[in-house]
Amino acid sequence: MAPFILLLAFFLALILLVIIFITYSIIWIPYKIQRQFYRQGIKGPGYHPIYGNTPEFKQEFDRTYTKPVGSFSHDIVHRLDPPYHKWTALYGKTVLFWQGIVPWIILSEPEMLKEVYLNKSGHIVRGKISPPVDLLFGQGLFNLGGDKWSLHRKVANPAFMIDQVKSWIPEVVDSVEMVVKKWEDEIEERNETEVEVMQEFRLLSSEILSRTAFGSSYGEGKHIFELEDQQAKLVLKGLRTAYIPGFRFLPTHDNRIRWKIERKIRSLITKLIINKDQEEVGNSKSLLNFLLNGGLPFEEVIDECQAFYFAGKEAVTILMTWTIVLLSMHQDWQTKAREEVFRVWKTNKEFPNADTLNDLKVVSLIINEVLRLYPPVPTTFREASKDMKVKNVNVPAGTKFYLPIAAVHHDTELWGEDATEFNPQRFLDPRKHLVSFSPFGLGSRTCIGQNFAVMEGKIILATLLKHFTFRLSPSYVHAPVMFLTVAPQFGAQILVSKISS
Repeated sequence: MAPFILLLAFFLALILLVIIFITYSIIWIPYKIQRQFYRQGIKGPGYHPIYGNTPEFKQEFDRTYTKPVGSFSHDIVHRLDPPYHKWTALYGKTVLFWQGIVPWIILSEPEMLKEVYLNKSGHIVRGKISPPVDLLFGQGLFNLGGDKWSLHRKVANPAFMIDQVKSWIPEVVDSVEMVVKKWEDEIEERNETEVEVMQEFRLLSSEILSRTAFGSSYGEGKHIFELEDQQAKLVLKGLRTAYIPGFRFLPTHDNRIRWKIERKIRSLITKLIINKDQEEVGNSKSLLNFLLNGGLPFEEVIDECQAFYFAGKEAVTILMTWTIVLLSMHQDWQTKAREEVFRVWKTNKEFPNADTLNDLKVVSLIINEVLRLYPPVPTTFREASKDMKVKNVNVPAGTKFYLPIAAVHHDTELWGEDATEFNPQRFLDPRKHLVSFSPFGLGSRTCIGQNFAVMEGKIILATLLKHFTFRLSPSYVHAPVMFLTVAPQFGAQILVSKISS
């Protein structure tokens, strides 16, 4: 009996230790952290064991999709970031909430944002958001930190220097001209055509990215783009669910689909790289060339390609979709931009090119204002890797920072009473808007493709304005929502007409 009693005692002790550990990590620690923040005046919806505030977070977003849509207002934070809109109204601009057992702090005061974005101590890192994100972006720049991130950034940086970006202009122009020809053919048949521009710009940005970054074509990468769109929907679902440690390894229905898609994507990218003529790749000016010759292991090259395939396509798609929608709403600015395009075009036989893009002052103002009102990514995140202070707030290690880009862009205290109105003139002096304007992030982790995305946007817009006029279709419903990026919930239907010669 003695061995049995000893074994029973061992198991009982083990069970007791597990209970103590669970009680400590799921109850004691979160409530201790919550009390610490409460004593500093930072409140929130309150911690609930295991799930935190994740169910409420998800419910707020789900309600957004069923809310009736009002007029063509740009006052959209309540739709893009409903938890932020609700919680900051109740608790102030700095809010504590919980995703599972992980504390999150919403920061929207400029000085606190500045400390987080521009922190040089090394104590603020990108941090992991949710394991499903890894399956979409791989272990590329988006997810990496520390020395690994520095190495990857150093390898990829030369591909996005301004001179290199300018060298891609002919490929961008050729790709846009294909869209022009397609729309002109449709208009010839009907005098005017309705275009779902988000779909069109997704195809266009995919073609441009394929040609410039990977030295291929949309046809070669088509399946990759389609699979990444599927993965993005699963990632969004995962982000709005409380993550339980180890859950990503369980063969649930969604996890099995995520794993299958990720294997297919990596396999397709591998084949695309291997099938490229090595001499052609070595002599090309593509991002792929820089990655392959930068000393990264082959698997890490695949990671970066995986991330750029999604991020590079989506950023430009969303920017151009909202640009055309807003110019269709604000015909006066569409006219001003078109007049500028014809003025610059008249004095330059080759347009657009690297020299003439800087002459598009009105176009630049419009793009900045679109990025302010409808930033492609409405929120970004950071994490405290050590106990630290942000402004005068003590923040324990492991706390994640929720940085609400869209909400800051619409803040009347920062932008004035017309913050929710379309007014490109506010960017006549862009220096006034440091920190309060961050569509591509700020600091060392500013989006590496920023210059390329803006250059693409200018060329696409200028070329389309030269050939077409735009107005909203009666079928268009103004319903911006967050699907990882800021997208029109029901599409973006635009009536396109050809400009008379």
